[in-house]
Parts: sequence; C-alpha cells; structure tokens
Amino acid sequence: MSKQRSDCPISCSLDIFGDKWSLLIIRDVMLRGKCSYSEFLKSEEKIATNILSSRLALLEAAQILSKETAPDNRSKFIYRLTQKGADLLPIIVELMDWGARYHDHCPRRELGKKIKKNKAAVIDEYMQRLKEQIRS
Repeated sequence: MSKQRSDCPISCSLDIFGDKWSLLIIRDVMLRGKCSYSEFLKSEEKIATNILSSRLALLEAAQILSKETAPDNRSKFIYRLTQKGADLLPIIVELMDWGARYHDHCPRRELGKKIKKNKAAVIDEYMQRLKEQIRS
C-alpha cells in the first residue's frame, strides 16, 4: 500500500476506503450481496473496469475484502468482507442515513426506511448476516 498522507486516523482511513468507488464496492458486498467482478460491473454507478480492478486489489491488500476462487468456476473469483471490512457497517449505515436526510434526490428505499425507524436494529441485523458469511 502507498505511503500515508499523515498519521491522522481519519486520513489513514481515507487512504484505504475514502474514494467513492471503494465505498460503493463495500456497499455492494455488504448490503446488496454482490461478490463477483461481473456483479460489481452491473451496479448503477457504472464503474470502469480498470477502476474496479484497482479498487478490488486495494481493498484486498488492505484486508477489507478477501478473494477466493469460485467453487463452480475456477476462472472466477468471489470477494467477501473480512471482519475488518464488516466493521465498516455502522459507517456505511450512517452515510446512507445522512445522504437520505440531506439530499432530496436520494429517496429512502426499503433499507433506508428501516434505518430511519431503528438504525441500531438494522446494524445488528446486517452484522449478524456478515458474521455468518465471514464464518462460512
């Protein structure tokens, strides 16, 4: 990984997951169940293939994601969150809540409505799901 800009905890964190593409990949794995390169390419934000490859490598090097060969297709890789990656869940939920609260063009969909009603319960529910995925 490249040299850090400073020893500030916020700066150190942003060095790993501070660009929009990394956060959107984390969102896709964490909340949308995506796990393959082709699934990430289908996201509505339309990430370029070179950026996707770069960000997946960065997130793997930072131990946010793990990469393994798909059991049914040896030429395909599956990406999963590590515990370190799963620990980003409260941050992702807060970003979703903030975006929906302050941007009229970001409506609350089903998950956003659950977050508005009981954020802690949503975090607990998704953390349990992520723990099961990490163990398997």
